[in-house]
Amino acid sequence: MLNIVLFGPPGAGKGTQSEKLITKYHLVHLSTGDIFRANIKGATELGTLAKSYMDKGQLVPDEVTIRMLESEVNKNPSANGFIFDGFPRTKAQAAALDVLLKSKSTSITLMLALEVEEAELRKRLLLRGKDSGRPDDQNPEVIQKRIDVYNNETSPVKDFYTEQGKYKGINGIGEINEIFNLLCEKIEAAK
Repeated sequence: MLNIVLFGPPGAGKGTQSEKLITKYHLVHLSTGDIFRANIKGATELGTLAKSYMDKGQLVPDEVTIRMLESEVNKNPSANGFIFDGFPRTKAQAAALDVLLKSKSTSITLMLALEVEEAELRKRLLLRGKDSGRPDDQNPEVIQKRIDVYNNETSPVKDFYTEQGKYKGINGIGEINEIFNLLCEKIEAAK
């Protein structure tokens, strides 16, 4: 089973690249952002709780995120593998994901990290906000808060996977297909 953590700050291109990886490797895409939005749209209890944090540019607490994610993993018992997009965001979540996957007799194959400078991230997110109508991508203060949260709280997760020999950094600036090919090279080397 191929299980990939696709990692990077908001606006790094995780959604774009995950679509291409899903098609090539027949993976189930688990985007915490999509899961949160579906729960918010469905007005679930967890969705309402998640929205209160997201609207402030804060991370949703681990226990809420993990409960939502586990539900999605359980819906796909015969998957070839998963691509985790936007998760884990903390070392505690990474450890919880390891426990969850171990209970399914699998583990994370590798973490692919899209590395992009902050000025480029801000530009991309503002453009996405105009195109998608997402309120969290239209406010420069919320965007900066999300980047700061990533740098201060999420970025240390790469240490968790580095210690396991699973972290692979990729330059996230360039042509979409060029970046995709670099990602595929890392996956093929890890298989």
